[in-house]
Amino acid sequence: MKIIITGATGFLGRTILFSFKSQEVITVGRQKSNICCDLSSQIPKIPLASLIVHVAGKAHSVPKTEKEKQHFFDVNVTGTQNLLKGLEQSPSLPKSFVFISSVSVYGLDKGENIKESDPLNAKDAYGLSKIQAEKIIQNWCDKNKVICTVLRLPLLVGDNPPGNLGAMIKAINKGYYFNIAGGQARKSMVLAMDVAEFILPASEIGGVYNLTDGYHPSFKELSDSIADKLQKNSSLNVPSWLANLMARVGDMLGEKSPFNSYKLSKISSSLTFDDTKAREALGWHPKKVLEYFAAGGNNLNPTKNKTNPR
Repeated sequence: MKIIITGATGFLGRTILFSFKSQEVITVGRQKSNICCDLSSQIPKIPLASLIVHVAGKAHSVPKTEKEKQHFFDVNVTGTQNLLKGLEQSPSLPKSFVFISSVSVYGLDKGENIKESDPLNAKDAYGLSKIQAEKIIQNWCDKNKVICTVLRLPLLVGDNPPGNLGAMIKAINKGYYFNIAGGQARKSMVLAMDVAEFILPASEIGGVYNLTDGYHPSFKELSDSIADKLQKNSSLNVPSWLANLMARVGDMLGEKSPFNSYKLSKISSSLTFDDTKAREALGWHPKKVLEYFAAGGNNLNPTKNKTNPR
C-alpha cells in the first residue's frame, strides 16, 4: 500500500513516518520531503496512493494580529483545499483519507468527558480553521466515496515535544515552573506513537475519534514525573489566594502581563475528553503517559525542544 503523508517533518509527522517504515511512503511538505510544496499557496502533483494522512498544519502559537490569525486559515484551510485539488488531478483517488485535527474544535477551556458528538464551538483562529478543514474534508470524501477518518487530539507527548508541554519541560528544568492550588486540574493527553499506530486500522472504517491516554493526569502528577526524570526538585505550589491576586494584577496590566484571570481559569480547570468510541470501535488501548515517563521512554532534553508545525 502506498501512503502519502503531509507534514512529515513536524513532531507528530515524524512519529507517523517512523511507524510506517515498512510501508511505501511519499511525503509532502515545504522542505525535506519527496514532494516539496507549500500547500498554503500551491497545488501538489500527487501520485497514485491508497491512503492520505494529512498532518500538515499550523499550531502552537497565539496570534496577536489579524495577519497572524489569517495565517492559520491559509495553512489549515487553504492548504487542505489545495491538497484535495491535487488529489483530484492524480491518476486515481485514494481509498482512505485521515485528517489530524484537534480537540480545540470544541472551543472549551474546561469540562470533563467531552464526546465527539458535542458541539464544535471554537472561536479562536486555530480551532475555527480546524473546524473548517474537517468539514471540507468530510464533504469531499462523501462526494468522492473515500473513507474519511478525523482524529481529534489533545496534548501530544513524545520525544522533545513542542507547544505547552515543551514549555513546561523547559520551565521545570530551569526551576521556574509552579503549580496552581496543588496542580489538581486534569488534562487529556496522548502519546504520539499510539496515535501513529491507530491510523492504519482507523483508516479502514473511518469516523471521528477523540484519542487520549484514558487517565488524564493532573498537572501535579505530570510535573512530578517530568521533574523526577530531569532529576529536579518537585515544582513549587502557588496557593489559590496568591494565584487570584496575581491574576487580578495581570488583568490590570492588560496584554503586557503573561498571567491573568483567563489564564488562571484555564490552568486551574480540568479539561478531559472521552475516547470510548475509539476503544469500542477499534480496540484503542493506549499506554498511559505517566507510565511512559516512568519507563524512561521520553527524551526530555529541553535544549532540543522546538516548535514544529503539524
